[in-house]
Amino acid sequence: MDVGFAMSNPSPGGESPFEQAKKVMTMFVQRQVFAESKDEIALVLFGTDGTENALAQADQYQNITVHRHLMLPDFDLLEDIESKIQPGSQHADVLDALVVCMDVIQQETVGKKFDKRHIEVFTDLSSPFSKDQLDVIIHNLKQSGISLQFFLPFTLGKEDGTGDRGDGNLRLDHHEPSFPQKGITEQQKEGIEVVKRVMISLEGEDGLDEIYSFSESLRQLCVFKKIERCSVPWPCQLTIGSHLSIKIVAYKSIIQEKIKKTWKVVDAITLKKEDIQKETVYCLNDDDETEVPKEDTIQGFRYGSDIVPFSKVDEEQMKYKLEGKCFSVLGFCRSSQVQRKFFMGNQVLKVFATKNDEAAAVALSSLIHALDELNMVAIVRYAYDKRANLQVGVAFPHIKDAYECLVYMQLPFMEDLRQYMFSSLKNNKKYTPTEAQLNAVDALIDSMSLVKKDEEEDTIEDLFPTTKIPNPQFQRFFQCLLHRALYPQEPLPPIQQHILNMLDPPTEVIAKSQIALSEIKTLFPLTEAIKKKDQITAQDIFQDNHEEGPDSKKRKTEEGGIHFSITSMTEGSVTSVGSVNPAENFRVLVRQKNASFEEVSHQLISRIEQFLDTNETLYFMKSMDCIKAFREEAIQFSEEQRFNSFLKALQEKVKTKQLNHFWEIVVQDGITLISKDEASGSSVTAEEAKKFLALEEKPDEEAAIYEEGGDVDDLLDMI
Repeated sequence: MDVGFAMSNPSPGGESPFEQAKKVMTMFVQRQVFAESKDEIALVLFGTDGTENALAQADQYQNITVHRHLMLPDFDLLEDIESKIQPGSQHADVLDALVVCMDVIQQETVGKKFDKRHIEVFTDLSSPFSKDQLDVIIHNLKQSGISLQFFLPFTLGKEDGTGDRGDGNLRLDHHEPSFPQKGITEQQKEGIEVVKRVMISLEGEDGLDEIYSFSESLRQLCVFKKIERCSVPWPCQLTIGSHLSIKIVAYKSIIQEKIKKTWKVVDAITLKKEDIQKETVYCLNDDDETEVPKEDTIQGFRYGSDIVPFSKVDEEQMKYKLEGKCFSVLGFCRSSQVQRKFFMGNQVLKVFATKNDEAAAVALSSLIHALDELNMVAIVRYAYDKRANLQVGVAFPHIKDAYECLVYMQLPFMEDLRQYMFSSLKNNKKYTPTEAQLNAVDALIDSMSLVKKDEEEDTIEDLFPTTKIPNPQFQRFFQCLLHRALYPQEPLPPIQQHILNMLDPPTEVIAKSQIALSEIKTLFPLTEAIKKKDQITAQDIFQDNHEEGPDSKKRKTEEGGIHFSITSMTEGSVTSVGSVNPAENFRVLVRQKNASFEEVSHQLISRIEQFLDTNETLYFMKSMDCIKAFREEAIQFSEEQRFNSFLKALQEKVKTKQLNHFWEIVVQDGITLISKDEASGSSVTAEEAKKFLALEEKPDEEAAIYEEGGDVDDLLDMI
């Protein structure tokens, strides 16, 4: 990077080339960091006030500094680019800097394996240079196989006959008004000629395509690079029956990408993981909290209200034993029988014959073509290895000009399927659409098609190529992570506009759909719904009269205030707390005096426990109705201590049976202990009642090391 004083000269109404170059470099390095790339990067600055390089002598290679030697990019390099690299006050020869870069690469790649060696030069070409050794430099670049790219504050254009030079001319980039043609100095023009000569000598005419402007680079680098993954081959035997076997190798074609779980718990002050130690202990639920050694514990499976102990030995014996990896054909069926809605799993495999095995290639090719001609698919039994869960999947024939293979996808078992029945919209004449409405919706769908077909050239263009759109979640995550690393004290920045723009409909689609949308708005008018008068039911007509008469002869129940409607009276004789309407049964029983409050409350608690054991939201709601009724009646009958004891026991049950999601409902409804403020017989203060709802969080158990499911890359990470 050129840091000479000319680079820091601000252009009218824009940033200086120095700031633009830093932005491009930052984006390039951050892409490499978050892509977890194995590429090593060095940084050489020229135009610095000092000199620090291995070639420097009395008057040669001066004002050139090797700021960072070849190593993996990290946040330290990003911080250096952001804050430590400052403009210098000297000039330096760009060709001398190129030689220093070549020397760094030559010396620091000795003994290393590499695929490519590359130099990127960021400069405005304003510094004077000597062309004496230009041919030697070009020869050495060719000989060492080092590729080259230049990044300039302006754009190079092809020859268009408008300039005064026959070998090309500068054109104005519409994103950079600060560099019009007349603003280019003679020194920069000479530099452009040298750059062109170097690039054409190395790459031919295509070499000019490796000269970029800062603005063009910023547009291309604004998206974080995806994490690099190479699909690992999975060798196996495709078997059909007991006598036919084909050597195959499978590769992941599509897989759901996830951010690597690299979150670490560190000390908030030192930011070091070593300063934090995590220790899990098991204690008995007694007064002394007696510690239990881990080897004296055993896992259990909750079955209803009981815990069934299940040791590791039992678990191993229960598992389905696999001999090893498996890809065997169970049979064949019509492709129409395997509907798209049955596809599941998080990956797609492409299955090829083993490389350099002619017999396997011929056999697999025959199978693929036979399936294709008969319009059939293979139903396959698949296991990644003997530790993985067994799968049943489908293998489709896939024939392209360049290759042919089987494509495998997982299918559901019976328990994985869900059947939903919905009433037809056609049955309701009130909502039957007119012909005009149907045509309008058809037109809307056609106008919003994301595929553009050219009838003349018989080509199809994808207006919204989803495979080229990066995951916005990753982009935002990396943006925030980078910002936090560079600016620890500042709030996180807003979402970048280019991230928001990625998911906008194409402008062509928006324009085409305007007419159809207007038609939809006309044919489907929105009208304000006027609330109808509430219907008067028999219950409303015949309900008890609660208004005080002139003689104040209104009867009240002994408990006062609670009334009964005709509906509750017609429910029949209630003898116990049932499962259909337990809360209402409880209210009736505590007033009948046929049983004590203690006995009726035990029945209610028994129902609540039954509901919780189902671990279903519907029954959670019933439990909440019961708890609310229990609390209200306990206050009325001065049984607040009984309710408080019940609620404390319920909290312990929630912890034991891991029903935290139910307790969240209790907290949301604010059902807590009865305090002194509500009933004088309670010993609980208002503050204690408030604190009671907080459920202690248990430390998460360590995640399983190996997650079954046939994930090639996860297994490699584990190894």
